[in-house]
Amino acid sequence: MYKDKVDDEILKILKDDSRESFVDIGKKLKLSESAVRRRVKNLTDNNFIKKFTIEIGEQNSTKAIVLISVESSMDTSKVSARLTKLDGVKTVYEITGQYDIAVIISSPNITEINLAIDALRKVPGVSDTNTVIILREVT
Repeated sequence: MYKDKVDDEILKILKDDSRESFVDIGKKLKLSESAVRRRVKNLTDNNFIKKFTIEIGEQNSTKAIVLISVESSMDTSKVSARLTKLDGVKTVYEITGQYDIAVIISSPNITEINLAIDALRKVPGVSDTNTVIILREVT
């Protein structure tokens, strides 16, 4: 499938708000609802759009960044894959520098943050952690 600038605009709109109606997208791009629907179907069929999802607001949650060192005998990608499956883990990054992995944890309270940190410390291959609690997000 050929993807053009209009498809790119549709993707941008849907990325900002996947609930945007085809009618509203059409108005913004001067297209009919059916044209937008057809383009979104083509984008989905050709894997430009893999899935539609939601992002849950976490205004009342506690967040932490956990920096993790991985044992040199372990494959970092295997440790990362295990970490993604833990409760509270929102994002896992493989990084360079003193640490091998950075994990973002989000939970309703500090007690659950502590439980999540305890769980990730038990993952085979994790040799050291350094945790910082996020006080506030500046936007």
